[in-house]
Amino acid sequence: MQPTMLSGSFMGNAVLRREDLDLLTGSARFVGDINPPSTLHAVFVRSVMAHAQLAAVDCQTARSAPGVVGVWTAEELPIGAQRLFARLPEELTRLPLTDKARYVGDPIAVVVAKSRAAAIDAAELVEVDYLPLPALVDPFEALQPDAPLVIEAHGSNKAAEFSVKAETDELSGHDLVVSGRFINHRMAAAPIEPSSFLAVPSSAATTDDDSVAHVQGDKAVPNLTLWCSTQRPHEVRSQVAAALNMTQEDVRVIAPAVGGGFGAKAAVYPEFLVVSWLASTLAQPVKWVETRSENLVNMVQARDVVHDVELGVTREGDFCWIKIRAVSNAGAYPSIGGILPLITMMMATGPYRIPVVDYEAVSAITNLTPLAAFRGAGRPEAAVTLERIVDRAATQLGMDPAELRRRNLLTPGDFPYRTPTGANMDCGDYVQALDLALEKAGYSQLRAEQAQRRAAGGSKLLGIGVSSYVEITAMNLHTEFGAVTVELDGTITARVGTASHGQGHATAYSQILGEVMGVRADQVRVIDGDTGEVPRGVGTVGSRSLQLGGSAVLTAAQHVVDKAKRLAAGLLEADIDDIVVTPAGLAVAGVPAVAMSWADLAQAAAAPTDELPEGVEPGALSHETDFDQGESSYPFGAHVSVVEIDTETGDVRLLRHISVDDCGRILNPILVQGQVHGGVASGLAQALYEHSTFDDEGNPRNTNFADYAIPAASELPRFETAHTETPTPTGVASPRRRQICMNAKLRFRGCLTELPHRG
Repeated sequence: MQPTMLSGSFMGNAVLRREDLDLLTGSARFVGDINPPSTLHAVFVRSVMAHAQLAAVDCQTARSAPGVVGVWTAEELPIGAQRLFARLPEELTRLPLTDKARYVGDPIAVVVAKSRAAAIDAAELVEVDYLPLPALVDPFEALQPDAPLVIEAHGSNKAAEFSVKAETDELSGHDLVVSGRFINHRMAAAPIEPSSFLAVPSSAATTDDDSVAHVQGDKAVPNLTLWCSTQRPHEVRSQVAAALNMTQEDVRVIAPAVGGGFGAKAAVYPEFLVVSWLASTLAQPVKWVETRSENLVNMVQARDVVHDVELGVTREGDFCWIKIRAVSNAGAYPSIGGILPLITMMMATGPYRIPVVDYEAVSAITNLTPLAAFRGAGRPEAAVTLERIVDRAATQLGMDPAELRRRNLLTPGDFPYRTPTGANMDCGDYVQALDLALEKAGYSQLRAEQAQRRAAGGSKLLGIGVSSYVEITAMNLHTEFGAVTVELDGTITARVGTASHGQGHATAYSQILGEVMGVRADQVRVIDGDTGEVPRGVGTVGSRSLQLGGSAVLTAAQHVVDKAKRLAAGLLEADIDDIVVTPAGLAVAGVPAVAMSWADLAQAAAAPTDELPEGVEPGALSHETDFDQGESSYPFGAHVSVVEIDTETGDVRLLRHISVDDCGRILNPILVQGQVHGGVASGLAQALYEHSTFDDEGNPRNTNFADYAIPAASELPRFETAHTETPTPTGVASPRRRQICMNAKLRFRGCLTELPHRG
């Protein structure tokens, strides 16, 4: 695969990323790089206890420390408790600065000083008098009737519960019941850039900082401009505006370069509200940059669910039913983490034909870091559980695990398929993906080598992991904004409601515009992550950016081309059906000399109405849309992992990893390959390296990268990848369509877990 620069190469080609030059040369600006004059710095005083009443918070010494502007506690901050998540009970709320410690890292007070060093020093002078309470670490203990309450107003430590019940007589037809308890342990998102936030009030708008001056331009200055490392700038705008009693027009949120997110930066953190209020109140810019140690205890964490599973199978290996009891540790302030078992329930049968499901789940509130979305958000938990129980069934049946999977996988003729838990699956060829993965792995030879090693009696044995998976994307987030404008100089501006944080959106959207409008990448400007430039948008979550944001850009571009064709046909005195898109603009088919450039067309469209051809609407050559996909799509694939296990030491060494993933039509193989490589690395990291741990009192045991292990590239093998491309049978006109299923942000589940790309 030979990559090319984007100049006439459009969809489907291996095109180098536009974004990389700025990142590699250091020209990309992150929030931490933006420093308006007179910026104040915020540092948060955090709880050192997992559960405690706050008898007193003494800030007097800190307030008199050098360089300190002020110190605030919950009593002095006029921001009310915020509801945690709309689908959870109303009484589950959180104060931006807590009045009771509910996990180690809970923000108690905030110090603002003229320098970050002064703020750090002063924060250490704040004295907190704790009245310890029993810490709830185990979700099963938290759900006991006599357990102390984490959020008293709720009256329970049960955040939510979900179920799909089967009748007793439906759990039948089996010859064998295979059971097991599977723990999907807790882990940290650990993006390369921790949370960071800068708030600049309009009273401090005059500045010589290039980044700030650039975004202000000649636009009306909002009351508050926020630079935020986020995946969802419009959601940050909404929550900050509501908390500060402002209109959304009063707040502008900009996500500049963002160093990874993986779902954890979809959250709106209480620190964002506090810093926004401070900047507005003090009439000066205020900046907060999280340390790595803060990040590993304060940024929302992931997984942490226990599944007790029973699978009913026949002697021939047919799946009859599955029963799952799930208990999720949602942490201290459950937001979306409280409903992740619902998503797991949706995917409880995965790619398999399992006619009956009996599922019960409960999310427990505990005294650990809150749980929320992270690369898959509930779907990987289903995949891990299914693949573990299928392997256990294969062992008890004496059947090859790949063959057991093949026997039960849904086939193309089964689609469209509605699962027992309500997922409307559009299409899939799961057997093809599994067979390709096994072929690339040399599965039969691996099994022979495995048997030889066992027979030889040595200590180095071969482990072979096989996995089939299916994903759900854009769950309940089926709409995204996109707009395309032809500027007077002939360049193309695309505005889209997604927010890139490493995926390569600018490259992908440029390729779409090249396909539709025939323009080169250097003619395209992609604007995202800025609520001042993009009026609305969901953001980058749910593995949905290119299929929705890309479809929005595609649809808007098609409308622009249609208008441009009507305009060109009138001005060139040609039939509209004879107007074609060329690299130079629009031309009459077969007569390339009779053409109009995009600049000519944009200027003509801006002419007075009486100068426009009949039937051409006046106004700029532009179009905006809110693309609605209607339903989710279901990408899928299969992986094979080969490891060497030393039975004397327990050491596990990864030898090979083979992945086959189907994400629909592939827009850019380089972008997909990058996502696969980073994803496999992170999935293996969860299986073999990463684990957020706490002691019995709720104290975190790994608060830096010396203790929280992330593997280096040198610790991983060369990844072997392949892809299938399965088009949806429902077509682009159907409400169940996948109009662009060519994910630059690949969605897949690996042998051991969901596999995110780092950094």
